[in-house]
Amino acid sequence: MLTAKALLKEPMSNTPCRFASVAALLLAGSLAVAAPAVILPERPAPVCGESGWVAPEGKRLKAADIDAVVANALTDEVVLLGEQHSDEDHHRWQLQMLAALHAQRPDMVIGFEMFPRRVQAALDQWVAGQLTVREFLDRAEWSRVWRYPPHIYLPLFEFARLNRIPMLALNVDQKLTRAVTEKGWAGVPPAEREGVGRPAPATPPYLRFLRDMHRLHAESRKQPGSRPETPFDNFLDTQLTWDRAMAEALASRLQAADGRRPPLMVGIMGSGHIRFGYGVPHQLRDLGVRRIATLLPVSGKAECQDLQAGIADAAFLLPDKPHAAPEPPRLGVTLEDGEKSVRIVDIMPGSLAERSGLRAGDRIVELAGKPVAGTGEAIAAIQRQPPGTWLPLRVQRPEGAVELVIRFPAQP
Repeated sequence: MLTAKALLKEPMSNTPCRFASVAALLLAGSLAVAAPAVILPERPAPVCGESGWVAPEGKRLKAADIDAVVANALTDEVVLLGEQHSDEDHHRWQLQMLAALHAQRPDMVIGFEMFPRRVQAALDQWVAGQLTVREFLDRAEWSRVWRYPPHIYLPLFEFARLNRIPMLALNVDQKLTRAVTEKGWAGVPPAEREGVGRPAPATPPYLRFLRDMHRLHAESRKQPGSRPETPFDNFLDTQLTWDRAMAEALASRLQAADGRRPPLMVGIMGSGHIRFGYGVPHQLRDLGVRRIATLLPVSGKAECQDLQAGIADAAFLLPDKPHAAPEPPRLGVTLEDGEKSVRIVDIMPGSLAERSGLRAGDRIVELAGKPVAGTGEAIAAIQRQPPGTWLPLRVQRPEGAVELVIRFPAQP
């Protein structure tokens, strides 16, 4: 029997011929009198920079077919769609996949990494059509909990609203992840864990991957004024807590079906939580969810050339952008909310912030002469700044207030 799983490995261009061959055998009643099947040549896989589906096999990219990819995903309980958060094409691809899956399984629930559980009521009100876009973003505390430009996610949210598809908040509050980072999982009292259970231990490959990430993160913080680097065990606990929280939210909604046909659970999250099944898929399996589809968008030649077997069930190669818009102005800082200010947690070496005299630990109290209420407001003000212009700001340091000017480079 040719299953959907087999179709993903076998190009769809072969399928009609194979079915035709089977039909001929049935009509003739004997292999001896059946006409030989015509075998079409295997369709070549798209190369990096082109558009199309691939199923990585070793170091080779084998062509996959959208019909087979969707058919395969529909046999699973959970479908995870990855992303690089700031890439708009990744979100356009996610919308394409939601539409394809919803056409076959309208009984769908979409889970989002972007929202902590405490704002679930805002998601419910949005889907019910009770909120405007601005009201939704305000009640979901978008500028505090996610900080990426909302317009690149809004088509996904609008799709859920138009089709009355329940949206599920998968994440936990940043207060919990900060506590785990500072104290480790064991150091956070159970009452403060938002109901998240102890994560399954990381697999050895995931441990190696996270050690590499921790080392790179530590190297980026080697500058005066930066916070001490988080111990690896705490860093590991934070990543596992994040993975576990999202897996539990998805699994709980499946289990709530209570004997009825469960909805198709679709998770929208960063690709790092999905690759090789290390993160959320591993935690889902520990929770008893076995049928999981992992699909990734891939853009850029470097990422494309690193594709290898096991990274996902299938990947969609995004075409190169010949006329990509310039990136919004970036300071190269990590910010967090403070009391009537925004605190600079870290500064990237060589960044515009470093060249402008900003330091880790500075508290930004004014931008362009106006008080700064929070990180969302500060980020929006920086991104609105046209190339080639100057942005004055006031920062508070232990020795007193300092006036600085950010000189954004002219657009090339």
